[in-house]
Amino acid sequence: MMTTPYTKQVEVRWSDLDPNFHLRHSVYYDWGAFVRMSFMTERGITPSLLMQLHTGPILFREECIFKREISFNDKVELNLTLTKATHDMGRWSMKHEIWKNGDTLSAILHIDGAWLDTKIRKLTVPPDSFREVFESVPKSADFSWIEK
Repeated sequence: MMTTPYTKQVEVRWSDLDPNFHLRHSVYYDWGAFVRMSFMTERGITPSLLMQLHTGPILFREECIFKREISFNDKVELNLTLTKATHDMGRWSMKHEIWKNGDTLSAILHIDGAWLDTKIRKLTVPPDSFREVFESVPKSADFSWIEK
């Protein structure tokens, strides 16, 4: 079931480094959010549409497994795959692999999320157009459907 992952290149900025001159831990999480929002925005789920529909993605869990240091001059690319989802795409899990210099897996970021109705502050099922976008997220090799 594995499909070609969605990837984005990111740049390591001087301000992204910690006192040990490698990437601060929180930058990995920021990059994951950037890749997810890039994927959605490129497919029409823009921040303004989210505000208009009073719907937003939320995270229940975000975990990063750090494997190799990333330094200032490294070339970094992240990918995005869907690992689990309910059939209505109301809840989902994703994985990001963070690669440096084309050949070194530096970190793996796992997230569990859902959609929130931002008016009533309760979980919701996304509109059909959102489901179509999420169904187009590349699936991981171990992707599975989950029941609510």
